[in-house]
Amino acid sequence: MSYRKEGSGGPRSGRTQRGRPRDEGLERRILAAVVEVLSESGYEGLTYEEVARRCGASKASLYRRWRLKRDMVVAALRAGPAREGATEPVDTGSLRGDLLALCRRLDRTMRAADSGTAMLLLQAGLEDPELCEAIEDSVGPTGARLPRPVVDAAVARGELPEGTDPFPFEEVVGAALLLRRVNGLPAGEGYLAALVDTVVLPALRATAAAERPLPAGIFSGAPVPHTSRPPVPGNEENE
Repeated sequence: MSYRKEGSGGPRSGRTQRGRPRDEGLERRILAAVVEVLSESGYEGLTYEEVARRCGASKASLYRRWRLKRDMVVAALRAGPAREGATEPVDTGSLRGDLLALCRRLDRTMRAADSGTAMLLLQAGLEDPELCEAIEDSVGPTGARLPRPVVDAAVARGELPEGTDPFPFEEVVGAALLLRRVNGLPAGEGYLAALVDTVVLPALRATAAAERPLPAGIFSGAPVPHTSRPPVPGNEENE
């Protein structure tokens, strides 16, 4: 005769044992709180404690989901301002088309976000280069950086010379679009075309002829803070 001890598993009395009901809206509240704190305090001011307080969750709930703060930020960006179309690679068949596509993507991300989150995208490389890398790897090309495949394809097509450095795109485009966004100025197709044709394309081509290494751009992946960066030869007076 077989029998089963009570509590040995399986349904009893026609019911399935269940634990605490899952809060389906918890993660959504957490990520909304992340964006809120970012907009007020920036990346350095974002803490697990404050996010937990804002959304009424425990710190343990946050740590179970994201071991590192940057992982939590990437999740918030994936769920919010950077989600639409960002995972799609940029490959229009021409360098100019790729640059315009990246500019559109970054402008869309900034205008979909609050000012604090837009600023985060631009400051991420300065405050935490690994966060900048994680955003690009996890969310996809945001338009903040010039992806290496775009440069390589342009070189292969003869549109850029060997040795092209992404510095001009990564240093200029984000700053220009952010200034227009925070001042309520449009960045339509006419503006983006002018930015790419008169600033970005000529500057990118000029980098291959630079006689010395260019400084690391904000989105180059490993910028060095101004206070600790060795002076560029010939520019010591600016340090």
